Amino acid sequence: MTWEELENECKNCKKCELSATRTNCVFGCGNRNADLMFVGEAPGENEDMTGVPFVGRAGKLFDQYLAAVGIERGDVYIANMLKCRPPKNRDPKPEEQDLCIGYLREQVRLIRPKLIVCLGRISAMRLIDPDFRITKQHGQWVKRGQFEMCAVYHPSLLLRDPRRKPEMLTDMKSVKAKLDGLKGEAAE
Repeated sequence: MTWEELENECKNCKKCELSATRTNCVFGCGNRNADLMFVGEAPGENEDMTGVPFVGRAGKLFDQYLAAVGIERGDVYIANMLKCRPPKNRDPKPEEQDLCIGYLREQVRLIRPKLIVCLGRISAMRLIDPDFRITKQHGQWVKRGQFEMCAVYHPSLLLRDPRRKPEMLTDMKSVKAKLDGLKGEAAE
């Protein structure tokens, strides 16, 4: 499947009730050849309005972390597990994840990133381990198939609990170091 076919299929999806309440399908954005991919759980209100992931308050905070560690947003790919906003920003239901995960899998297949970073516990529980505990396991790298994966706090959590911001910075520095390590391997 090509990018255009995938995006068109996703934008016309009616697999679950979320399609009836969305303003926009939030497909994903960024470098389609990225070594690093970030995966959140689902679009929020601002994302639903614009069709772009991570553009609200949490997205602006996420951008600050990217800048703080020297990662350009345009160099990575950013997507969510769900492509439509759940009402009132509730957690995605397992059945919604099941119906939508194929789009994310296809994005990963097309991009072939080397690193996948889950933004928050919901995506970490789906992509890394169903028993994932974000407060204990954030920033810990694991190998899943051909990917190295970790999870960091979701930026919206940091807006509610600013005490976790130093941990997020440490984790983002680890992401940057892992990314720089890939570039070093490629140069050898």
